[in-house]
Amino acid sequence: MLNISAARRQRTPVRELNMAPLIDMVFILLIFFLVTTSFVKETGIAVQRPTAATAVGDARTAILIAVDADNRIFFDHREIDIRAVRANVERALAENPEGAVVVVADKESATGTAIQVMDGCRMAGAANVSLAASLPEGR
Repeated sequence: MLNISAARRQRTPVRELNMAPLIDMVFILLIFFLVTTSFVKETGIAVQRPTAATAVGDARTAILIAVDADNRIFFDHREIDIRAVRANVERALAENPEGAVVVVADKESATGTAIQVMDGCRMAGAANVSLAASLPEGR
């Protein structure tokens, strides 16, 4: 006796969805977005910036150095000594020669400490050293 339904099942190709190309494409897109994304670097501490009516934003990649209210200096999420500013900025400039140095000083910090930090940055070879400020609330 001939079983027709069994013969039809054998001739019908099995259809499956191959997921490998889809997974490959997702990983390629993920790698593309990770490579093209610029990450914002932070100083590692919370600083109350002074306000300035003429403050402007800078979209370039910046090397950030923070001075807190107790005149402690922070670079790359760690506290450093004033004598180590030059060496740390030189290392950061070697990694990113076009980077601008931004000193993020607390409004309660001593002006002398911020000036010493800026001086150390200039001695390290930084061409563009600036002091961070915030815009007033009304602007």
